Amino acid sequence: MLPQSLRPLLAATALAAVAIPLSGCTSGNAQNANRFDAVEIKTEKLSEGVAVLFGAGGNIGVSHGEDGTILIDDQFEDLSEKIQNAVAALGASEASYVINTHWHGDHSGGNENFGNAGATILAHDNVRVRMLGEQTSGRGNNPASAKVALPSVTYADGIKLFMNNDEIHVIHIPTGHTDGDSIIFFKKANVIHMGDTFFNKVTLPFIDLNSGGNAKGILASAEKALSLADDNTKIIPGHGPVATRADLVAYRDLVANTIDKVQKAIDAGQTLEQVQAQDLLKDVDVNKEGFIKPDAFIGFVYESLKSA
Repeated sequence: MLPQSLRPLLAATALAAVAIPLSGCTSGNAQNANRFDAVEIKTEKLSEGVAVLFGAGGNIGVSHGEDGTILIDDQFEDLSEKIQNAVAALGASEASYVINTHWHGDHSGGNENFGNAGATILAHDNVRVRMLGEQTSGRGNNPASAKVALPSVTYADGIKLFMNNDEIHVIHIPTGHTDGDSIIFFKKANVIHMGDTFFNKVTLPFIDLNSGGNAKGILASAEKALSLADDNTKIIPGHGPVATRADLVAYRDLVANTIDKVQKAIDAGQTLEQVQAQDLLKDVDVNKEGFIKPDAFIGFVYESLKSA
């Protein structure tokens, strides 16, 4: 459980979830259906056979070719038809595989629909464990997933797929945004999908402490991706526009500098409230009015370091 001092922060962030929904599967009722009626799935081609889809949840990576279609995440269940139509518009077949970057419902909410359509779902071991039971995140309680929505292929450290004339590396990042994060590197296409270990420009980082997330894992994820990337790499964040290596360097530096400042404050015996009062992020060039406000991000980092 989170300490009492952090619970108001997560409650406040939950109120902002309409702009960037971060977890919780939809139920398919009329209210949720209306919520997604106006959503348009937009497509950006990144390389031959690799694209990204933007909608109302986590950004979706698509690999398509002679070996089939792979989706990296699948947003919400009420968007599955729109997502499939966008995939078809690429000239791709229906999804053969879905890889979940983590368990949150705006990244795995379409699993049941794509699973029923025949897709094999892959994810880290901890994703399946969390989806088997009710979970608590920044938006409250999330019910256990249906059997067909669960990953049927899981891995501990990672897995490689040799498909569509590419070598696709799926790499587990321990204790980052959650404890089940994966980043995906398309070696030939030179594209990296980072899931919610990377939010590009739209908000400060969200670290789901209830799901095993930790600020040092977010930093490790950025370092790992940077070790794979060059100046031509296209980086798909969990939310926000496609990024460059320079964008990720700036994000890495934000996280590293914040960890350093908060650790010094902890070493000096300061409370969370005292650290938040220092406005450590005043010079940071990130949307501080986004889903995660400065006090919340400082709280995530503080608790990550205190619990280490």
